[in-house]
Amino acid sequence: MKDFNIGEIIGLLLRTTPFLVFRFLIYFGITLGYVLVTGAGAGTGYGIGSIAGDSATGGMYGGIIGFGIAGAIMYFLREYLLYMVKAGHIAVLVELLEGKELPGGRSQIDHAQQVVRERFVESSVLFGLDQLIKGILKSFNRIFFTVASLLPIPGSGGLVKFLNTVINLSLTYLDEVILAYNIRTRAENPWDGSKTALVLYAQNYKAFLKNAFWLAFLIWGLTFLIFLLILAPVAGLVALFPGSAGPLSLVIAVVFAWGIKQAVIEPFAMTALMQVFFKVTQGQQANPEWEAKLDNASGKFRELKDKAASWHKPAPAATETPSG
Repeated sequence: MKDFNIGEIIGLLLRTTPFLVFRFLIYFGITLGYVLVTGAGAGTGYGIGSIAGDSATGGMYGGIIGFGIAGAIMYFLREYLLYMVKAGHIAVLVELLEGKELPGGRSQIDHAQQVVRERFVESSVLFGLDQLIKGILKSFNRIFFTVASLLPIPGSGGLVKFLNTVINLSLTYLDEVILAYNIRTRAENPWDGSKTALVLYAQNYKAFLKNAFWLAFLIWGLTFLIFLLILAPVAGLVALFPGSAGPLSLVIAVVFAWGIKQAVIEPFAMTALMQVFFKVTQGQQANPEWEAKLDNASGKFRELKDKAASWHKPAPAATETPSG
């Protein structure tokens, strides 16, 4: 049986509607940016291609280049998105799970960002921590997370490999759950708090594997459904681009589906895993044996421990008090 409650998750998300709207606007803006930059690239390529006598091919290659440029811009925005959007949403969800009341509207977003700044003074600290956690989880999951350990299926290696891939994709939100642990425990040292959370996760990995199995069907089933629903409208939009739009229709439909997934489905999965983590690890202490296993499984975990040992919290930036 699963350890998350779908009805409770939906209720929690509805109480963070300002953040859901905020996320939707941001990811819609990102998706629109992809479309506009891809369209501009297609138009430029079409014009250059017409000079060379093959405008359709020029439009297609121009669109591909435009899509690549949009992807590069997105890569540089990821630190801002983590600090301003994801961590803030995690902060308010943690407070709701603790039974606290939250402000509404824009005040909820401002409140969340204040909580994040208290725990992670600089965005670079949060971003560096998040990247390190992802690396540790990837190493650990590759060793311990297999469907075969949950459902032994003799003679079906291909199916097991496919299911392992799907389930691991549904666990991509665990780094955010570990950030939630830091916020909930009010960890002064985020590196040490993350180390403890990782050990707690490792010693309960079978419970997470079981829940990831259920989540995989929910997350990816909904994402695929969204993709099918928007494929035709997107194809009509991309048909307005100069040149051959066929291949771009599929790519941009995937981007639209990704945007909706990030805005709506990702918070659902993240909240479900938060429920599982806090429920399963309640009252537990980090087991030194599992800490040793993480040491052996990941060099990044040893790096995390070094950072925890040498951590000194930077002083918050001074704010000026208005005169008069």
